Amino acid sequence: QVQLVESGGGLVQAGGSLRLSCAASGRTFSNYVMAWFRQGPGKEPEFVAGISWSGGSTYYADSVKGRFTISRDNAKNTVYLQMNSLKPEDTAVYCCAARRALISTWYAGDFGSWGQGTQVTVSS
Repeated sequence: QVQLVESGGGLVQAGGSLRLSCAASGRTFSNYVMAWFRQGPGKEPEFVAGISWSGGSTYYADSVKGRFTISRDNAKNTVYLQMNSLKPEDTAVYCCAARRALISTWYAGDFGSWGQGTQVTVSS
């Protein structure tokens, strides 16, 4: 399994921006499809964004399209989530996750490696 550590969360006002980072170690990073999920209080994990091994393909939940951008730097073993125009409903713990296969669905159960998460709080 690959080990994942997120950073970059915090408190921001509505309309603001944050950039999350997820650093990977332990395995060849470029062999993994990466994704960001978020989980609000009392809610199930929600897919936010995904990216293919090389970064050539990206995928987004409808709720964040046009506001969030996922990217990766395989030389730095890091995946990023740039979040703009943040809304209070974006408040959640954001986790990065890794899996080997690129398939058309993005279920949390398909990911075998997870980070510990970073809190994002958007105030109104």
